[in-house]
Amino acid sequence: MEGNKKMNKSRALLIFGAPCSGKTTFAEKFAQKFGLAYYDLGELMKEEFTREGILRVLELILRTRQTIIIEGGLDTENDRTEIRNLLRKHNYEPSLIWVQTDVATIRMRLKSKFHSVAKAKEFFDTATSEMEAPTDFERPIILSGKHTFETQTKHAITGLADLVESK
Repeated sequence: MEGNKKMNKSRALLIFGAPCSGKTTFAEKFAQKFGLAYYDLGELMKEEFTREGILRVLELILRTRQTIIIEGGLDTENDRTEIRNLLRKHNYEPSLIWVQTDVATIRMRLKSKFHSVAKAKEFFDTATSEMEAPTDFERPIILSGKHTFETQTKHAITGLADLVESK
């Protein structure tokens, strides 16, 4: 019986990392490659949804039972725990993917995006001021934001397989 219960779980990939680390590029391409639904909770935050409103929208999405990719709204351990708990409540198996890129590359990407060193620095400092690295307990799959999409995909799939095998 226990095996059947695990088989019925849908999967949710939680993608997070610093701004301009490559998380959106990876998440969008991965979703497209595998025909998965992709939701950027950060975009809802820009539309001035409250955290409670975002969680209500996510709860509606979870009723679809589809495998999903979620990005945004995952910067702190508390944020990630809240989302994981909601996912588990709806019989989802969440997996965390942390896209890492060195600070120099991130700053270069931000400088290119904003066309200003000062704006890039201000944005980086604000965006990362409360960001928390994942704990060992969260068992993140770590991807480099500088690797090719093909390499990232191989690492993500291998990491997901390792998580499934270890359960």
